[in-house]
Amino acid sequence: MILSGDASRATDGTAATRHLTLPLEGGDLHVCQDGPRDAPALLLVHGSASSARSWDPLVPLLTRAHHVVRVDLLGHGRSAKPDGPGYGIPEQAHRAGEVLDRLGLRRAVVVGHSTGGSVATALAEQRPGLVSALALLNSGPYLDAFIGGDVVPIEPEQWPELTDEQILRAMAPAFSRPGFRIPHDLVDDVRGMTYHSFVSTLRSSAAYLEERPLPDRLTGLRTPLLVLFGADDRRWGSASAEAYRAVPDARVELLPGLGHSPMMEDPERTATPLLDFTARHRES
Repeated sequence: MILSGDASRATDGTAATRHLTLPLEGGDLHVCQDGPRDAPALLLVHGSASSARSWDPLVPLLTRAHHVVRVDLLGHGRSAKPDGPGYGIPEQAHRAGEVLDRLGLRRAVVVGHSTGGSVATALAEQRPGLVSALALLNSGPYLDAFIGGDVVPIEPEQWPELTDEQILRAMAPAFSRPGFRIPHDLVDDVRGMTYHSFVSTLRSSAAYLEERPLPDRLTGLRTPLLVLFGADDRRWGSASAEAYRAVPDARVELLPGLGHSPMMEDPERTATPLLDFTARHRES
């Protein structure tokens, strides 16, 4: 069942994004679709304190070859932000799989950014028949690779008082390309979260990695894997990307001059290896 649907207006001549709200256990999820419905499916999963909008610069480069699906994870963007449980990585992954089921998609390449890479990995663990291949963008492989400071950097009483300047300063380590201006949409995404959803997401991500590193989880899956890592990441040490080489046949590439969010900093350079990878592993 779909609660609502609409299409945003494109101003650059490209087809409009199709928006849906899907009622799922734990809360409604906002879903975006772009590109031909009969093309091979590509699911994009954003990182913590972000939303489906973080993929906006990359999506036009992907839609010629793919039916691109993006989801706002629970607690993010236009999805529900309940005060209770439900923010665990396996639970987020389960909902992402349900989204593909509701859309009638039986196989998809799944791409995750940062914490979204953990969600993508958990989905492959839960539903190996659904995930034809995985691509991880700047997803820390293990907790000790995190160099971004405290996992939860603020106190509850500070949350309502945060200014745009404070949010921008906190977000700065997510980007490294000189001259890159952080889109205000991303500030809105942070401000739109509740303190509970923000903290629960960060703690759940840390707990998932602490329980078992991503390369260990992926080694037994035999799912084709691409790892892209901005070489100048200031949140996850880029040298840690080497840990993914333990996964059989994994392809690992560093992107010089880019930071934690390469799909926004340089979408063209990010799209090139990603499209080469999906061309080898996509399924209609």
